[in-house]
Amino acid sequence: MNILKISIVVLAVVVAAVLHGGAWRLAHEQQTPPDVKAVQSVSLSPFQAKQDPTKGDAVSPEDVAKDLEVVAGFASGVRTYSVALGQDLVAVEASHRPRFRVVLGAWVGEDDVATQIELEKAIALANSNKSVVAISVGNETILREERTAEELVALLKDTRLKVKRNTQVTTSETWDIWVKHPELADAVDYVTVHILPYWEGIPAEIAVQYAFERYDEVQALFPSKKIVIGEFGWPSQGYNNKEAYADPVIQAQVVRGFIAEAARRQIEYNIIEAFDQPWKRAEGIVGAYWGIYDAARQPKFSLEGLVEQRDTLPKAIAALIIGAILTLSGLWRRGPTFGHALAYSAAANALGAGMASAAWWPFETYLTPGTAIMWGVGVLAIVPLSFITLAKVHEIAEVILGHRPRRLLKPRPLAAGVAPPKVSIQIPAYKERPEMLIETLDAVAALDYPNFEALVIINNTADETLWRPVEAHCLTLGERFKFINLPSVKGAKAGALNEAMAVVDPDAEILALIDADYVVNPDWLSELVSAFDDPKVALVQAPQDHRDGGESPLKSMMDWEYAGFFDIGMIQRNEDDAIVAHGTMLLIRRSAFEQVGGWQSDTIVEDTELGLRLFEAGYSAQYTNKRYGYGLLPDTYEAYRTQRHRWAYGSVQIIRKHWRHLLPGSRTLTRAQKSQYFNGWFHWLSDALGVVIAFLNLGWVPLVLALDMMVPTVAMTVPILTAFTVNIFHAVFLYRVRVKTGLGHTLAAAVAAMSLQFTIARAVYDGVVRDGLPFMRTDKGGMRKNSSGMVVGKEATLGFALAIASATLFLTNTAEVLEVKVFAATIAIQALPFLAAVVMRMVERSGSKG
Repeated sequence: MNILKISIVVLAVVVAAVLHGGAWRLAHEQQTPPDVKAVQSVSLSPFQAKQDPTKGDAVSPEDVAKDLEVVAGFASGVRTYSVALGQDLVAVEASHRPRFRVVLGAWVGEDDVATQIELEKAIALANSNKSVVAISVGNETILREERTAEELVALLKDTRLKVKRNTQVTTSETWDIWVKHPELADAVDYVTVHILPYWEGIPAEIAVQYAFERYDEVQALFPSKKIVIGEFGWPSQGYNNKEAYADPVIQAQVVRGFIAEAARRQIEYNIIEAFDQPWKRAEGIVGAYWGIYDAARQPKFSLEGLVEQRDTLPKAIAALIIGAILTLSGLWRRGPTFGHALAYSAAANALGAGMASAAWWPFETYLTPGTAIMWGVGVLAIVPLSFITLAKVHEIAEVILGHRPRRLLKPRPLAAGVAPPKVSIQIPAYKERPEMLIETLDAVAALDYPNFEALVIINNTADETLWRPVEAHCLTLGERFKFINLPSVKGAKAGALNEAMAVVDPDAEILALIDADYVVNPDWLSELVSAFDDPKVALVQAPQDHRDGGESPLKSMMDWEYAGFFDIGMIQRNEDDAIVAHGTMLLIRRSAFEQVGGWQSDTIVEDTELGLRLFEAGYSAQYTNKRYGYGLLPDTYEAYRTQRHRWAYGSVQIIRKHWRHLLPGSRTLTRAQKSQYFNGWFHWLSDALGVVIAFLNLGWVPLVLALDMMVPTVAMTVPILTAFTVNIFHAVFLYRVRVKTGLGHTLAAAVAAMSLQFTIARAVYDGVVRDGLPFMRTDKGGMRKNSSGMVVGKEATLGFALAIASATLFLTNTAEVLEVKVFAATIAIQALPFLAAVVMRMVERSGSKG
């Protein structure tokens, strides 16, 4: 690549990096909330990061001592919630710290025995440790509906009788419970009220104001009682709750603002909580993230000065590096225009940001086994989806903003005075309708090329009514038409073609292949044979097209889907000399064909495999998008799926056979050819992976609904949504520019393409675990009128299950959680390919009735 082309790519990388870095800078949150000197009290549950009290894990004296040492550095007291599992040690350890206050919690639940044990132990600790200034009998006991107000009042009165005079007794409930049950106030020395704006969906901007309005409301209700805010806080991570968003900078802003206002108003309070508690899954995913310190006992924010997001810079640097690498690796040898390069680089940087964010996610999250699995699968999905997305972006940018196609073959006749080389036209047929094959032969007979032979190669067709009329017709067409009947041949089509080579005229320099259903134009050979003047050219491919697309709505949809590949994908692959060889409308240099070993029957896509071997041998190919022949579409949707299964299964066979040629050290293919084949194969694999992720997401829905489990958003949803969006742009823009069709036909093609996802996934699975599947012919030319049976039962089941799951997530998301909305949208999008298969079957049925 020359200096100008290098400069264009480097400039695009720099511009995109500047824009990308600016986006990170704008997204970098920072605030300067009111400074705070100290905190009055914090909730303390001294369980370590890997402990879980719900499973009986107990704290050690050493851990309690260490935690109190940390807390004493910023707070003058703590509040606990239970005296079980070693938590009683807090009161004992705190007694060694002068003027350090403990509000000791006694957990009150439905179990009378456990409750009594808690209360007796709490009373004994309060009576023997001067650090205990109060006992909180129960925590949101009425809110959880584990005790009635009358029962709780009785427990409070009994506790007050048993503690020393200098230890006060209270209970802790949310502000609305105190309003509903004012009788509680007579049983306590002071009112402990919980005010947690996050749980009420209050925006962070007014959370502090809202908290003191509720405080004033409770104070007005109990004017003679001291009111203590026993819980106020804000989570640093997790789902939003309506207008309340969990975020580390927001947490610092809200908590520091509250403490400053409480100090100004001289109100007693307790912040929930000292340390993150990963085990708190009962409160949903946000339950783990209320600490001022994280579970590793590191502060999340300072009490004074600027507060900003942590780890943004290394994540941004990683994203910029990934974006630059993706851009350079994708464009370094392409020679793009600046617009093409900038668009590609912008997409690469966006994907780099997604990859970096996904990679950082487990370091910012308290993983459960389930979220770890979902994250891991999501990260694995990002890789192929990113390659596919970049390949689509490349096509969009190159077609719209890049150079016009430079390698498209311009048809031209042979130079004057040059003898036309002998062409051996080969027409393999297996159980085909004789009327259709005869129509193909008549078109071949009408070619305006003077020097050809035509071999009709019938294989494994025992029914004489299918081949006798063809044999007779060959006799009427003259000696150039040779009829070859191979009643028992191994290796299917490839085997038949190899055996037929013994009959090919020794003077034939070019082999030409067409399917049994193709009607070729008279100028097919006369305009394309001249491409072989270049001795490096071994293949010349013309596009497939069809003459029966107007027979039914189903065939029309299939026809437009095929057109996209030949007018978009093949043209772009041709720019890198990496076309996919198809076994029809194909011309092959005989000497190159024989050099690489001819047809091989170890895959069921012998034509594509031969093309790759020719590239590996150093030969080149030419492609024209001019139509020189028209075949027939699959008769049924079932046949359409069978054909695509064969192509995808064959591609996996080729991967298994040729993957070493794609390795960086291999010199058999150019870098651009490797890239095209790599992306092409990933296209099949990504469809298969899409089905796997659909199943995983479907299985994750009950956990989100029942347990409020976190969705690894960046890893499990963003790549899918991004790929879907890019696919929409790819179809709409490129179909309009290259296929030159309207939105309706574009939509029809998209539905047809999407409907094959499950079929492709099954083919990939078969290709991985099953070798040697037989060649399955595609019914064409009226062999069948309709698909048999349901055909799409599995797709229908999965599609409707995903659609119902998505609707359920939307309807039950009363907290308006953004991540759940995104997850629901992702599942709805994942349902589309499976429902598209149902649509195709419905179109087929309606067409057959019409």
